[in-house]
Amino acid sequence: MMKIKHETSAGGVVFKLPEGFEKKPEIERIEWLVIQHSGHKGWTFPKGLIGDHDPTEDKKTAALREVKEEGGIEAEIADEEPVESRYSYKWQDTLVKKTVYYYLMKYKSGNPEDHDWEVEKAEFLKTPQVLERLTFKSDKEVFEKMLEKLKKIFNSQ
Repeated sequence: MMKIKHETSAGGVVFKLPEGFEKKPEIERIEWLVIQHSGHKGWTFPKGLIGDHDPTEDKKTAALREVKEEGGIEAEIADEEPVESRYSYKWQDTLVKKTVYYYLMKYKSGNPEDHDWEVEKAEFLKTPQVLERLTFKSDKEVFEKMLEKLKKIFNSQ
């Protein structure tokens, strides 16, 4: 019989505004951080287990840490309300039921090339390229929700 394991992770969907834009840039020109996982080679957003290093770690701290580790950059949370993503996958003889809390984040500093070993490649892509590059349906759904959040932020400025 297959074992079932529950995992909870947090991550960031990080945007970077194009040079010279103060207020409302065209969404197509905004760049987003995407990573290619070293193991399964899929393209996704940086994320990782909450509390795997520090059991007192909260979702936001874990999300910011993972963006730094897997994406090589410093970011700040732009929207306090995370987008929740749930999916399952098989790992050996275990069904992993995963919940990921993604935060919309704004790029502060750093270089995506400074990522850790878990990531084969990290880079910024313009909005239209992101949906083409993402491997998983769940990530595409998260990205669509993040675009809506960002539009609301811009429209409230």
